[in-house]
Amino acid sequence: MNSPINIGINENERKRIAAGLSRLLADSYTLYLKTHNYHWNVTGWQFTTLHALFEQQYTELALAIDEIAERIRTLGEPAPGSYQAFSTLTRIEEETGHPGASEMVRNLVEDNETVVRTARELLPMAEEANDQPTVDLLVGRMQVHEKAAWMLRSLLEE
Repeated sequence: MNSPINIGINENERKRIAAGLSRLLADSYTLYLKTHNYHWNVTGWQFTTLHALFEQQYTELALAIDEIAERIRTLGEPAPGSYQAFSTLTRIEEETGHPGASEMVRNLVEDNETVVRTARELLPMAEEANDQPTVDLLVGRMQVHEKAAWMLRSLLEE
């Protein structure tokens, strides 16, 4: 027998927040996969720098996706966990080609900013529900992805 969740957030708010977090999870997982792909396949004169940077970023994302999924579960909802589910929820385009290094960087700038926008859209709902753990998670994710976009964008400047 399941015991009811009584954390001070009503069921409808928990479901709505979990749905938003599911979109954040899908964006984050898709970005993880794309960043890992780029780590494996980057070439060119910036290989060493980009290979190491992409590894740092996908490693951070691997930890983040677990944290996001566990927050969804804490709110009493199942976390999406399939490519099919992620593909319907994400706003990030899957990489199916083999772009050059500069295009990889440009794509990751755009994708990190997409994750920021997804988190930012959910923030008011979490604040309204007084869901401080989700607010903290969202603020942290926005900080990480804004910084990642800035660092990647800096590589494109001459």
